[in-house]
Amino acid sequence: MTAYLLETFGISLGLTLLIEVPLALLFGVRKEGLFVVFLVNVFTNPAVNLIYLLLRSLCGAPAFPTQLLLEIPVVLSEWLIYRAFMKHADMFRRPFLMAFVLNAVSYGTGLLITLFIKMLS
Repeated sequence: MTAYLLETFGISLGLTLLIEVPLALLFGVRKEGLFVVFLVNVFTNPAVNLIYLLLRSLCGAPAFPTQLLLEIPVVLSEWLIYRAFMKHADMFRRPFLMAFVLNAVSYGTGLLITLFIKMLS
């Protein structure tokens, strides 16, 4: 079970980083800002995946609504972190829009990958 969780969490985090860090470049994020995007995702992605797994397995929460509800605090917390860094340096120009778009694209990509895998099964 531990190996399965590490693999699942690792794949999820890896794909999120592969999508969100380069996408942040389109928002004008450079150097230290990319590292902040990386760190923010290292903390939020495993946490939200663990909460999702617990809600699904212990409470039988429905998958899609649970995912969407969990994305709300993720976007808000990432926005607040990006906004805090924006005040100290010119790292992030539109922190809420960036947090929303990065999460929407990585979430949507994850949905498409999941649908594709189910179609192949």
